[in-house]
Amino acid sequence: MSNTIWTRRDPFADFDALVRNAFGPVTTTRPAGFTPAAEVFRDGDDAVVRLELPGVDVDNDVTVEVDGGRLTVRGERRDERAEQRDGRSLREVRYGTFRRSFGLPQHTTSEAVSATYDAGVLSVRVTGAYAGREARRIPVTAGATAVTAAPAVEAAPAERA
Repeated sequence: MSNTIWTRRDPFADFDALVRNAFGPVTTTRPAGFTPAAEVFRDGDDAVVRLELPGVDVDNDVTVEVDGGRLTVRGERRDERAEQRDGRSLREVRYGTFRRSFGLPQHTTSEAVSATYDAGVLSVRVTGAYAGREARRIPVTAGATAVTAAPAVEAAPAERA
């Protein structure tokens, strides 16, 4: 029996190293600040947007707006702790400002939007977002043409001379 050790390998690591060697450091596509995870789902005729905002003071640091057919949630997750200068620390929690924006149906007004915050989750309900928006099935008939052509006109027989 052989003792083989398998390690997971990042398939892009070699490419990143090549680009870094040729052009300098590669910029990351991962945002530097805090971006809350979001989910959007349908609840009857309403649309619900949920954002994970644990540790955010929603009363002072979060704004929910409707403008130009867009629902925008913006705010900031603040780091209230003093910076530790001597000693080691591990920081995986992201802090900073955020902005999330979602398209709304044209008929939506700000009066149709309500927001609640519970257990670190901001829930924004858009009442009636799907009202009257049911898909309608269009019947297809076999053998019928979609375009009706004008009846053909018979040409008069050519005169013989």
